[in-house]
Amino acid sequence: MLSNIFQFGPDFYLIAIPAVLLTGLSKGGFASGLGMLGTPLIALVISPVQAAAILLPVLIVMDIIGLISYRGLVNWQIIRSMFPAAVVGIGIGWYTAHMVSDDWTRIIVGAIALLFAVNQMAKDYLKHSATSPNMFLGAFWGMFSGFTSFISHAGGPPYQAYTVPLKLDKTIYTGTSVVFFASINAVKVVPYFFLGQFTGQNLGISLSLVPVAVIGVLCGVWLVRRVSQEFFYKVTYVTMFAIGIKLIWDGKAALSFMS
Repeated sequence: MLSNIFQFGPDFYLIAIPAVLLTGLSKGGFASGLGMLGTPLIALVISPVQAAAILLPVLIVMDIIGLISYRGLVNWQIIRSMFPAAVVGIGIGWYTAHMVSDDWTRIIVGAIALLFAVNQMAKDYLKHSATSPNMFLGAFWGMFSGFTSFISHAGGPPYQAYTVPLKLDKTIYTGTSVVFFASINAVKVVPYFFLGQFTGQNLGISLSLVPVAVIGVLCGVWLVRRVSQEFFYKVTYVTMFAIGIKLIWDGKAALSFMS
């Protein structure tokens, strides 16, 4: 196991440790969406597929801490409307894994994040009230979230496109997010296993990153409980905007046929 941990040099951990810390902050509920940066950052030094495989066990550890920290703080109506559809989305992602371009996925998810963040900031500026729950929209965004989560752990923007306009209490929003993505990550274990991603090497590297993950999640939980509701959502919008630009930039190779 130790030989697996030290297979990559210092350059890998210089990228992986900040990536896992950012993901942990997001999993703890602060700056929701930052977790999407984990896979792209680690993919700077190893293949995207291996980066996603290494992060999944780490994400599951983060989920366990989040579930304990936010137990009882869940909007179950959102889970009931989104999670079954998310399982369908994961199935579609599994079935089409060899067909879907990572770059096009990044562009689509990035565009959703970017447009949604701008739209929501405008609504807040104009003092629009919270939207009402909608089972159809919940299922639609849930399926999309499951699909993009399977492809690149990028289920955040579709999930937020439905849940953020509801303007839930920040702790209920965070607790619901934790339950939703913990459930999704648990489901993803099966297809990732059959795709041959849980090798001894990958699991060894995952294990070495777990202490960093724990620190990140606990810091995220601490921050959520100490910042105001207004500041919490402003950070969420700005983070989504920045991540949207980053994803579109990362996927720009898919647009090369237009040049």
